[in-house]
Amino acid sequence: MKNKPKYKRILLKLSGEALLGGGKFGIGYRALANIAQELEDIHKLGVEIAIVIGGGNIFRGGTVKEMDRVPADYMGMLATVINALALQEVLEKRGMHTRVMSAIEMKEIAEPYIRRRAIRHLEKGRVVIFAAGTGSPFFTTDTAATLRATEINAQIILKATKVDGVYDSDPLKFKDATKFDRLTYMEVLEKHLKVMDATAISLCIDHNIPIIVFNLGIKGNIRRAVHGENIGTVIKG
Repeated sequence: MKNKPKYKRILLKLSGEALLGGGKFGIGYRALANIAQELEDIHKLGVEIAIVIGGGNIFRGGTVKEMDRVPADYMGMLATVINALALQEVLEKRGMHTRVMSAIEMKEIAEPYIRRRAIRHLEKGRVVIFAAGTGSPFFTTDTAATLRATEINAQIILKATKVDGVYDSDPLKFKDATKFDRLTYMEVLEKHLKVMDATAISLCIDHNIPIIVFNLGIKGNIRRAVHGENIGTVIKG
């Protein structure tokens, strides 16, 4: 079947900045709508979609030096819940059944994260949005993404960024930056490439979960990724 996707169950990692649109703070509805359209396209193919979303468009806990790290990280986790609810709203308006599952209990607005329940939602065709990171301070949403991907047996992690893959330096700042088409986990660590933090990469090593880093801004890239097309940078063992 020509349109059959390569991956049946994916974990999409979205940064909070992906929701900004053209602004510098908060949530841009147009950015949300564009992401929702991409997700609707692959959902119609039968792909089971789990999402971990960051909160950097609202509050980035670990970077606020004036605050104690623990409460700052919890504030960052709450920012991810706001983003998750916004994304859920847009997806639901497109007719996609979704569930927000939070690592911090707040049962009035989200389900508590329970692994078996999350898997059951995916099997029923619901989009599952994991919010509040791991629920513990000192861990990034990248680590949350690899942890959840491992727990739900996702076949791949799709990491959406502003550039078309992994480079040896920031391509938005340096014109001579070199892109990597393929990398191993150990190369990411040895070259100190800022793809994901070391804890997240270590989880991928232990469970052999491949990562595709791609440009979210190019329409159709999520669909290309789930079909196994050659886009972005592939990281595997």
